[in-house]
Amino acid sequence: MAAHQLTLSVPATPTAVASVRHQAVEAIQGWEVDLDDEVVHTAELVISELVTNAVRYAGRGHVSLEVELLAAVLRVEVRDSSPVLPRPGLPDEHSENGRGLFLVAALADRYAAEPTPTGKRCWAEIALPVRRATETTVSLPLQRS
Repeated sequence: MAAHQLTLSVPATPTAVASVRHQAVEAIQGWEVDLDDEVVHTAELVISELVTNAVRYAGRGHVSLEVELLAAVLRVEVRDSSPVLPRPGLPDEHSENGRGLFLVAALADRYAAEPTPTGKRCWAEIALPVRRATETTVSLPLQRS
């Protein structure tokens, strides 16, 4: 499988979230790779949550998104200028926000947040389902020599 990659950089504004999400999903679907619908929908939610968190907490500046399809993983990485690392947790039932990283943790196979020299990066990896090749069995008669 050839590597496929998308990189976007947008101003850290609330309107950027929908734009980035739509551009990313459109790009992923255009890679002409047979990705499971569940993988695409999971990526859409993960992208939305990570970009939303970056926009909400990064302050001014830009947010960058990188989506890369590797051999068995779709990797989503979001960078922003805030050095504050997110702390996932369960919000109380009346909170209107605070569920983003909880959702990412539930949907992704691996995720983390790491400091960078200019802020932080939050990433998530979505494992691609293993597709079993259709078995074709041909019985050949044994020949004795």
